[in-house]
Amino acid sequence: MSTLARADVERVVREILSRRMSLNEPATARKPNPLVVNISARHCHLTEEHVEILFGRGRTLTPVKDLYQEGYYAAEETVAIVGPRRRILPEVRVLGPCRSDSQVELAFTDSVSLGLDIPVRISGDIQGTPGCLLVGPAGSLELKQGVIRAMRHVHMSPADMAHHGVRDKNLMHLRVESPGCTTVLENVSVRGGDNKIKLEVHLDTDEGNAINLENATKVELLKPHQCACQS
Repeated sequence: MSTLARADVERVVREILSRRMSLNEPATARKPNPLVVNISARHCHLTEEHVEILFGRGRTLTPVKDLYQEGYYAAEETVAIVGPRRRILPEVRVLGPCRSDSQVELAFTDSVSLGLDIPVRISGDIQGTPGCLLVGPAGSLELKQGVIRAMRHVHMSPADMAHHGVRDKNLMHLRVESPGCTTVLENVSVRGGDNKIKLEVHLDTDEGNAINLENATKVELLKPHQCACQS
């Protein structure tokens, strides 16, 4: 009967211990999620009531494409957004699922095109913001408020926040290296979520174009003091 050499026994024991330690190590010690930076083009969030007004009684949103974050999707439905002096942005995509308040998120150039002066806000913070007219195939409605330019932000799970040493609503910097255009975007708001949340930065189309994001070779999140040390 053959026996294992001492070196083989030690190797097997080390492998077993390594696997057990990996399972038991705290989330803060594990490899963080990869950083993804996506452009969030102009879009609209709707309440269930507003979906029926714009698209017909009994209608619900029709998912056509899953977004990066689990449970969120781009819907088949689109609306026209009408600003002052009847300036129009046609076929603005609706994102699901439905929310408790309807909201329109635009880039700065979109707001100029519509003739609206919109503030930079965290999504959901719509008190005192401008409104607009929404037009769908079955009806229209006047939003009294809810048109914003979404503040650049990063979605983080508890493990991601622990890894980066930040908390919900903290501000970070995003450093982007792209050909001929290395840029640091300040005031990236941390949006803390549950364990299903993936590490993802959202920028609007103006910001993405300005930093040549499509051709970026490196992206990294930094605390303000870290960025100062690199400059």
